[in-house]
Amino acid sequence: MTLSVLIPTYNYNARALVLSMVEQAKAERIDAEVIVGDDASTSETAWMEDVASVEGVRIIHADHNLGRARIRNLLALEAQGKWLLFVDADAMMPDAFSLTMYVKAGFEAPVVCGGMYTPDVNPNPAATLRYKYERNADRHRSALVRSRHPHRQISTFNLLVRRDVFLAIRFDEQCTEYGYEDTLFGINLGNDGIPIAHIDNPLVHMGMESNAEFLAKTEKAMLTLRRIASIMPRDFGIIGAASKLRRLHLTWAMRLFYSIFRKPMRSNLLSHHPNLFIFKLYKLGYFLAE
Repeated sequence: MTLSVLIPTYNYNARALVLSMVEQAKAERIDAEVIVGDDASTSETAWMEDVASVEGVRIIHADHNLGRARIRNLLALEAQGKWLLFVDADAMMPDAFSLTMYVKAGFEAPVVCGGMYTPDVNPNPAATLRYKYERNADRHRSALVRSRHPHRQISTFNLLVRRDVFLAIRFDEQCTEYGYEDTLFGINLGNDGIPIAHIDNPLVHMGMESNAEFLAKTEKAMLTLRRIASIMPRDFGIIGAASKLRRLHLTWAMRLFYSIFRKPMRSNLLSHHPNLFIFKLYKLGYFLAE
């Protein structure tokens, strides 16, 4: 088998995505399977019964929540394809998306990142913070920009990996909560000298949580980052900013600022008009808070 499309899901209806992948594989005559990994969902499960009978689709149910890294590792072990295409459940396939483009790109590198972009219209009016953040991030998501730092700019949202390469590294299962399993994977690929190709074959990111949900996920990500900081590059994002404050002996000032302005910052971030600079300050303060 050429390709295994691996879609982990938790409380999200990915029926349209699964069927789109099946139809795309048929249209492009690619020998493929689609495996859905249900990470012990407590809602949005009926759709899985609908697609389980579709030829080329398998559903795997975890009996307890495994977390983002472990469920993806499990899917890779279950896959039969030479190539693994990891796709997040909240992706939508645009007309220009091509599985064939991925297969061809596999001749260039054993890992290929296709990219993502945010829809022009916010699919969830309550998600002003997430939508604003993602639209801003779209400026840095072209293959040209990602290729400047190939091992730091990968995302499990839309990622092709040769199966033998993936099984030799896998996602770090320290990442049980939201965030950074793909970043660590990219770092490990770089440490092993495995090349990554970046192409423009994006999927659309439709999963926009409410401001409160996204802020809670961000806080979890900062806790994860704090836990794995020792194995991350010192100039990486929040870690880089925190390192600079430490060099300048200003960590205390950021902690004081955060303790004083935490509530006003949260109020802004939970409002209809959140400010992304305040979001950066909030993440840094949360990361440094004792």
